[in-house]
Amino acid sequence: MTSPESTPDQTPETPRPAPPRVRPPVPGPPRRPAPSPARADGTAGPSDAASDAPSAAPSAAAPSAEQVAARQWGRVAEDGTVYVTTPDGERTVGQMPDATPEEALGFFTKRYADLVFEVELLERRVTTGKIGPDEAAASVKQVRETVHAAQGGGDLASLEARLDALVATIDRQRERRRADRARKQEQARVEKERIADEAEKLSAGNDWRNGANRMRQLLDEWKALPRLEKAADDALWRRFSTARTTYTRRRKSHFADLNEQRDGARVVKEKLAAEAEALAGSTEWGPTASRYRDLMRQWKAAGPAPKGVDDQLWKRFRAAQDAFFGARDTANAEIDAEFAVNAEKKEALLTEAEALLPVTDLRAAKDAFRGIADRWDAAGKVPRDRIKDLEGRMRKVEQAIRGIEDDQWRRSNPEARARAADTVAQLEASIADLQTRHDKALAAGNTRKATEHAEAIEARRVWLEEARKALHEFS
Repeated sequence: MTSPESTPDQTPETPRPAPPRVRPPVPGPPRRPAPSPARADGTAGPSDAASDAPSAAPSAAAPSAEQVAARQWGRVAEDGTVYVTTPDGERTVGQMPDATPEEALGFFTKRYADLVFEVELLERRVTTGKIGPDEAAASVKQVRETVHAAQGGGDLASLEARLDALVATIDRQRERRRADRARKQEQARVEKERIADEAEKLSAGNDWRNGANRMRQLLDEWKALPRLEKAADDALWRRFSTARTTYTRRRKSHFADLNEQRDGARVVKEKLAAEAEALAGSTEWGPTASRYRDLMRQWKAAGPAPKGVDDQLWKRFRAAQDAFFGARDTANAEIDAEFAVNAEKKEALLTEAEALLPVTDLRAAKDAFRGIADRWDAAGKVPRDRIKDLEGRMRKVEQAIRGIEDDQWRRSNPEARARAADTVAQLEASIADLQTRHDKALAAGNTRKATEHAEAIEARRVWLEEARKALHEFS
């Protein structure tokens, strides 16, 4: 038996007409091809042989779909050579001289079925996007070469058409990918410009903590974006990288200066803490409290020292301060207890002083208040929380008496009374003069002048009324 892959040189003397094409995977029932012309030796062609064969017995099995497809797209010559029908005519696919025509056609039909499966598998991978356009095009090319050289029987032209359809699908996918890539490139360009812009703004700012975190986030965002065209990508990267470098240098310089300042603050605060500790046992309450206030202002002006050192120095300073003011508060509490009796005395004196109001006899009120004030001073100090209230009430009585005295003096002041009388006289003379001018203007028919004089007279009469009231207060 000759190998099926062999391709003998023998060809039919007359080509067989192409049967109608059907769609895979399993071709439909074949149409009866036109009878082939008789060979030169007078024997019938394959189609004639098939058509002239006696009908199968009623009990014989019907041909399978594969057998039908095999007969539609192929034939077997008497020497076992197997042919397949293509749009370009028949071509040899192998030779099986020791097999029946059905066995030979069935063998090559199974090979065709393998090709159909391979094309279907490729169609699924392409349409579902399992492979990219370049890989898909290479696979189509490879399968097409396999179909061209196929040693199988079936509708090879339909497989070619399906591969052509796949090429169109791949072209559309490639165009979509090209458009998607362009869109993503544009989005990446916009995002990278945004990142570069934000980095440049951060590089000019002084947000050292949040800025550093944001710079790291921007770098991560940049890495997640696809690369652009080399020139554009390099230009944007230079902007971003320069901004990061500028920010990093300024940040390092800032913290270097800050460390230097903190070292200076540490030296100052060590001295302040030492002085505060030296003053903690002082009993000079006023001067020492004032000095502690000065030390606190210097402490705040010194700025922060290194974190751990600053906390330790503050604990020392605060402990010394608390010790002094605690001792002062204890001493003041003891003094306040002694001064409570003095407060009771001054409460009684206030009751006596407030009884002088309202003043009816100025001289008597003054004499009485003077005596109360002498006893007030002799009563001594009172607790600090009572000073404001007691002194305020005493001052209110004093101001009321002094106000009455000032009012009486003002009323009896001869110089003030003379000035008030002079003002009244001047206004009366001015009004008389204006009245004369007014009358003359009316007589001359000058109504404008007359109106002006009348307005001036009215104004001076108002002033005269006020001046007379002031003069009356001196009477």
